[in-house]
Amino acid sequence: MPDDIRLKVVLCWHMHQPQYRDLVSGAYHLPWTYLHVIKDYTDMVAHLEAVPAARAVINFAPLLLEQIEDYAKQVEGFLTNSLAIRDPLLAALISPALPPSEEERIMLIKACVRANETRMIGRFPAYHRLAEMAVWLTAHPESQRYLSNQYLADLLVWYHLAWLGETVRRDDARIKRLLEKESGYSLHDRRELLTVIGELLSNVIPRYRQLAARGQVELSVTPYAHPIVPLLLDFTCAREAMPQAPLPLLPQYPGGEERARWHIREGIETFRRNFGFVPVGCWPSEGAVSTPSLKLLAQSGFRWAASGEGVLHNSLAQSGHAEHGMKEAWLYRHYSVADSGMSCFFRDDGLSDLIGFTYASWHADDAVNNLVHHLENIAQCCRAHPEHVVSIIMDGENAWEHYPENAYFFLGALYRRLSEHPAIELTTFSDCLKSAEAKHLPQLTAGSWVYGTLSTWIGEPDKNRGWDMLGDAKHAFDAAAPGLGAEQLERARRQLAVCEGSDWFWWFGGDNPATTVADFEQLYRQHLTNLYQLIGAEPPEYLAQVFTRGGGAPKHGGAMRPGQLFAG
Repeated sequence: MPDDIRLKVVLCWHMHQPQYRDLVSGAYHLPWTYLHVIKDYTDMVAHLEAVPAARAVINFAPLLLEQIEDYAKQVEGFLTNSLAIRDPLLAALISPALPPSEEERIMLIKACVRANETRMIGRFPAYHRLAEMAVWLTAHPESQRYLSNQYLADLLVWYHLAWLGETVRRDDARIKRLLEKESGYSLHDRRELLTVIGELLSNVIPRYRQLAARGQVELSVTPYAHPIVPLLLDFTCAREAMPQAPLPLLPQYPGGEERARWHIREGIETFRRNFGFVPVGCWPSEGAVSTPSLKLLAQSGFRWAASGEGVLHNSLAQSGHAEHGMKEAWLYRHYSVADSGMSCFFRDDGLSDLIGFTYASWHADDAVNNLVHHLENIAQCCRAHPEHVVSIIMDGENAWEHYPENAYFFLGALYRRLSEHPAIELTTFSDCLKSAEAKHLPQLTAGSWVYGTLSTWIGEPDKNRGWDMLGDAKHAFDAAAPGLGAEQLERARRQLAVCEGSDWFWWFGGDNPATTVADFEQLYRQHLTNLYQLIGAEPPEYLAQVFTRGGGAPKHGGAMRPGQLFAG
């Protein structure tokens, strides 16, 4: 391989949380946004700051950006003006009066052990002892009347200490002191911990903005509330990869194109408010693409999008290309999708899933050596082809809690090794567009990064039922909209957007953990109920009834799924 030609590699991390905030009451139902900020988004930016030669693409979901801003304001408001914090778990951390009722205490205890048992609880002996007591107390709720407030205070502190980023635990003297104290945490200790949390919330977006300003990262965006845009446009596109898939009773989503354009427009505007410029790249929600959805992105000014390997595989097959076992022959380049005006990159599922599902149980050096070995083999096969690029795309939060020390050693070694490797060039998707012509893709088969299909969001009874419920709400919104005032209409429109997000449909169905399904199913019905309330209409009775229950135990709790090709 000539010395001046290196294999282009793009590490693309997608940062995303759905809307956990009740837009009517302002209260947060689940704490995952602020917990992932103080752990994963903080660690991810710190690793890039520590290796200035490393480069990456960071994609943000707009609803995540809005929630981060809201949390930062909540903590600042509490610390400066004693304003109420609207997240129950975060509020409990600094409350001098912990819950008096047995039911509230049990709920709090259960919340404070929702963490990876091996990597986040078992790692800290003091937290592990508290968690063991929590398990016993949950099984014997009548005994918690003898529980002291100090136990609850210590459990709350340890839960948040365990959820902090590894870089924070290693670098912040205040956190080191709290870790060393182990027990007997005072109200002052809890307030100090909240101060650290507030700083992390306030600083995380500016830190990414600084990396973008110096050209180390490319920032991209997803449509506003993370909808599956191809399905908003046309349910039947799901059958391009799944010809026999059952579809909702609703023939099509009413006004889908207008809603898709709204999500794209609002996503761009939210990004611009946070980062000061307009992005040129888009990771469509879940990498879900179709030719019509890519056309909308191109019309909105985007130059590139990305999706899954399975989508490209299915598209090439339906375009008449013969099956080829070597990915070097078809995967590692960007494609110009016919009639869309967009260039599209496609995820290497194997390499991405090694990081997401396999390397967590390996020693960090062995994992990085293995990944580098794979890339060296690809580089050798792609020698003399400067247009080739390997796209490693995955979410930037859910994998790391399964790694020792929140992947501290893995990510640090990964960035150092790849940035220093003589045969590998860490780059961005936009820079790839500048250096090579796109290959023509005559036909695109609609699908996503999961299995190359849209089966995660449509085609099963509970998922289809979710779409029918959403369609009812959209019809009610359309009927009420002409009579709403401007402010009321805007609130209802944003509530509708939340209901159109992909996350609810991800969890509907029997192959997901029951506890998590219950959380998201209940929140989906609450969001739909809020929409009816905002437009002045009575919610249908079925919104008072549970309609889907989980029962599976997928790897990593169902938050991620391997992106293998669909087999069925």
